[in-house]
Amino acid sequence: MKYILKITTVLLAFVFVFVSCTDDLNTTPLDPDETTADVVFDDPAAYKAFLAKLYAGLAVSGQDGPAGMGDISGIDEGFGQYLRAYWYHQELPTDEAVIGWNDQTIKDFHWQEWGTSDNFIAAMYYRVYYQIALVNEFLRSTTEGKLNDRGESDQIKAEVAAYRHEARFLRALSYWHALDLYGGGVPFVTEEDPIGSFMPSPISKADLFDYIESELKAIENDITPVGQAEYGRADQGAVWTLLTKLYLNAEVYIGEAKYTEAITYANKVINSQAYSLVDNYSHLFLADNGNLPEVIFPIVYDGVETQTYGGTNFIIHAAVGGDMEPANYGVGGGWGGTRTTSALVNKFDDPSGDTDSRAIFFTENQTLEIENISDFQQGYAVGKFKNVTSTGEQGSSSDFPDTDFPMFRLADVYLMYAEAVLRGGAGGDQGTALTYINMLRERAYGDDSGNINSGDLTLDFIIDERARELYWECHRRTDLRRFDLLTGGDYLWPWKGNAQDGRATDPKYNLFPLPASDVGANPNLEQNPNY
Repeated sequence: MKYILKITTVLLAFVFVFVSCTDDLNTTPLDPDETTADVVFDDPAAYKAFLAKLYAGLAVSGQDGPAGMGDISGIDEGFGQYLRAYWYHQELPTDEAVIGWNDQTIKDFHWQEWGTSDNFIAAMYYRVYYQIALVNEFLRSTTEGKLNDRGESDQIKAEVAAYRHEARFLRALSYWHALDLYGGGVPFVTEEDPIGSFMPSPISKADLFDYIESELKAIENDITPVGQAEYGRADQGAVWTLLTKLYLNAEVYIGEAKYTEAITYANKVINSQAYSLVDNYSHLFLADNGNLPEVIFPIVYDGVETQTYGGTNFIIHAAVGGDMEPANYGVGGGWGGTRTTSALVNKFDDPSGDTDSRAIFFTENQTLEIENISDFQQGYAVGKFKNVTSTGEQGSSSDFPDTDFPMFRLADVYLMYAEAVLRGGAGGDQGTALTYINMLRERAYGDDSGNINSGDLTLDFIIDERARELYWECHRRTDLRRFDLLTGGDYLWPWKGNAQDGRATDPKYNLFPLPASDVGANPNLEQNPNY
């Protein structure tokens, strides 16, 4: 059964006062007539409720799902939900996804032609900083001094101390997203900054990298031990996985290789023996995928308790159209928007899935190639995520899925370990890396017929295997950038650069711009180069 964190109404009022406006990243001070922290925390349950809001910031879009009292303004709540916005940024600029809708500037993402005034980019940016603002306020409100002033018991103090570690992980996660998407020069604010209107100063890539690293290392031995957290909450395994991802991409972020460190932290995850591969790959993306032993950190959904027009609701509904039967995907109807390109499909031996079971495509009356992106039946549809259980039952609602999103899972850690070994990191072993890769392929093929030998294990193989294993899980843009394939002309795919066969694109699109509105409002900020 899924663990769903609950949020109290009085707490929502308190949180809404503090961070309902993030257009210029200012923190709005409390009105004396509004709910104050001391009143809210008269009930010790409010601490956990506030923590619930921090996790909810990844899953839903406002205070009244599926829409209503949105956390950020200026864009449709579905478009501006954290996971949906992150999916747009990580999938649409790559070979893994296109979208057929004509909503505003969304097609600019897979064309790699976006600009500084793009609403979708602004929505992600403000969502990241809304999340950071929430965590900062939680940490301000739960210092040892404030707990003592409220006369909290030793038990409550211990519980809140544990919550603070989780909050710091969530803030590090969002700052990692800021570093990965926007690079250096993004605003930097912590709980040490004052309440009230001020213009945050930018932080360099190196300093932000160091901050994320230091925060994660500071909490890794104090957060809930690996494998012991309530489902959906961060523990040591999540911290170690995020550190692995940070180190694997260090050359991109700060020009310094940290593959040895990536191996060290991947080994912490793997050697903990808290995680194991599930037998059936498709079960990772179904309505009863909660508590699977492969998942290290999920974003949790429930068709009744966590309703949104973003998240896995978007991922599932938008992928259904054409001749697809919505009931087979556990929904009452499809939105007919997202498909994939032939570049991804062609990475599989047999797109039907008869050999590699990870090729979960709907092909009936769908063309492989795309001449018109707006035509849903051009391009194979992706049926990977479903609101159907492993026994074939629909989720609890046909409108809002129960399907959780596996943000971190063991298969990714195996792949990161193998890549770090191939890139020269110390402390790893190529034979072990090969074993991990073949474990994934034996699951995919059902036997050892898809296994590779040591000579096949190359970086070129790894980038394609990551696509086969992890497509539509919000890794691809980061991966292609690490391999220097996202922009430029070394790797082309359909509609890259707004050309049917693909064309070279400007390297500036390796990063997204800071929103023009924020650069205009904050004289401390400078726009990313060439925007």
